[in-house]
Amino acid sequence: MSAGFEAHTDLTVCGGPVRLYRAGRSGPPLLLLHGAMLDTGQGVWHDVVPELARDHRVFVIDLPRHGGSRPWVGTLDDVFYRRFVMELLDEIELDRVGLIGLSMGGGVATGFALEHPDRVSALVAIGPGGIGAKRPNQFLTWATMRMPGLLRLCSWILARCPGYVRSSMAANLAAGADTPGFERIVAQAVTEAREKNRHGEKALDDWQIEAYGPRAMRLDLTPALHTLSVPTLWMRGGRDPLVGAAELARAHAQTPGSRCVTVADAGHIVTYDQPEQFVAAVREFLAEVR
Repeated sequence: MSAGFEAHTDLTVCGGPVRLYRAGRSGPPLLLLHGAMLDTGQGVWHDVVPELARDHRVFVIDLPRHGGSRPWVGTLDDVFYRRFVMELLDEIELDRVGLIGLSMGGGVATGFALEHPDRVSALVAIGPGGIGAKRPNQFLTWATMRMPGLLRLCSWILARCPGYVRSSMAANLAAGADTPGFERIVAQAVTEAREKNRHGEKALDDWQIEAYGPRAMRLDLTPALHTLSVPTLWMRGGRDPLVGAAELARAHAQTPGSRCVTVADAGHIVTYDQPEQFVAAVREFLAEVR
């Protein structure tokens, strides 16, 4: 266990298992939501929790079908996650919380903040999913996701090809294999790939799959962002290949009073590429919100 995570608890939320990690003894609460596929709570937040916990109570979960939050049944889509976050906050007795989400976690956090602004003190969305009306290769991606058995086959392949996981992680990090903690990052991703296969899970999350339509995204939060009433910080890495600058700029323009930060020399997983810049931007934002 990372020194930044002081303890963990296994909960039941929405009828399924959830592993919760805690750090920090005092201060406003923060809930951190990681991304999809091979992400875990102790993975993407490893380098930033100790700093955030200096003056916040930090709560990190493994999202369902990730890390210690297994097994789950059913379809875990956007509708599910809005209910899930609400029940999680009730379970850990948090009336209001700052939400920090990366990728899929950013989309989940944004959707929840839109629906339940009274429960959210601040929102930080990093390279969030659920933003944008159409993706590159929209129809091909949609059709591929729905090929019977393909996504479970992908999990089977990833579980048996740690070299591919390693090369993929290196290709998607700004400093490649020179990223601090690279061996730890790869080991965690390989473990997660094996767990996905062991539990018969698809390589992609339902939230991702169900967000896609054949000609346009079924889940696009952008048109609703003019109603987002919580303090919001949008963030992306300057080299993020998944969430474009134009998409995030539109989200920022739609959101009243929001802020937008681009982290130089970072890709999609800003917390791996530039953890110090990430922490500095988030701490400054949260201090001003307070």
